[in-house]
Amino acid sequence: MWLPVHRLCLLALLALSSPARAELVDRVAAVVNADIIALSEVEARAAPELARLRGEPDPTRRGELRAVLIKRVLDGLIGEKLMDAQVRELNIDVSEAEVDLGVDDVKRQNNVEGAQFEQLLAQEGYTMPAFRAFMKKHLSKLKLVNLKVRSKVKVTDEDLKAEYAKLSRDETQDFEVRARHILVQVQPKATPEQVEQARLKAVQLMAEAKKPGVDFAVLAKDKSEGPSASDGGDLGFFKRGVMVAEFDKVAFGMPIGGISEPVRTKFGWHVIKVEERRSSPPKPYEEVRDMLRDRLTRVQLEKYTDQYVQELRAGATIDIKI
Repeated sequence: MWLPVHRLCLLALLALSSPARAELVDRVAAVVNADIIALSEVEARAAPELARLRGEPDPTRRGELRAVLIKRVLDGLIGEKLMDAQVRELNIDVSEAEVDLGVDDVKRQNNVEGAQFEQLLAQEGYTMPAFRAFMKKHLSKLKLVNLKVRSKVKVTDEDLKAEYAKLSRDETQDFEVRARHILVQVQPKATPEQVEQARLKAVQLMAEAKKPGVDFAVLAKDKSEGPSASDGGDLGFFKRGVMVAEFDKVAFGMPIGGISEPVRTKFGWHVIKVEERRSSPPKPYEEVRDMLRDRLTRVQLEKYTDQYVQELRAGATIDIKI
């Protein structure tokens, strides 16, 4: 997904990246023209999702899911290699000033600065120079997309009104919830034993939260390891699709006042309490028009970028070895 830089957040950027922290292995996953994709690069990119697969108890099912994941990640890396080659061929360059703006925008979107930002990068296996190198590469691809794809994107007033009508129908049938949570963090490269220790800690916190007279907000403020701890774990009101899928599914399936079993996401283990539920009336068209334009533009950009990558693949020599 290639988005304007002002729409990017740190986690989204890191999800697209592959830090040079994986151990090098002597196995080639694919050869794309003259470029090699190592298996270690594929596994590093897939690491967060591979970690979540450890929770699948059926080894056959786990193996099937892993194969699908590795193929999807490898396909993405092949597309990136082809785009990298086009960047070189077209002499597309990104200045250090542009990288500065990109990094500053990521900081602003994540509401972090200075040492806090570098600490967040370090937790994901990055140094600031490595992240700047990734940002430069990412921005070069955005320039390529703008050059080759952007002109095809056309969002009309009719498109916007049709999307608003769809949004209005969906929202009148849905609701939003207000929830609090207690987070026990799990690092991306945590061992199975560390994951289990964190789960057991979350189970204990769940049991404590369910005791008569316990104030969930106070417990969250004291025990949660997430950024919302200072607010008693309060996440405010949110609609379906805003939170990560695992969290979303539980939060919208609980009764008011309910406290969940520990829920695993890429951030760790969550104990969730739903405090309120309310209908979600549609906002006025003028208020959401720009948001709808951004959404439809993004959808079209993704569509035409995928088509462009498929055209590059058709003209490339690709040898997949796994």
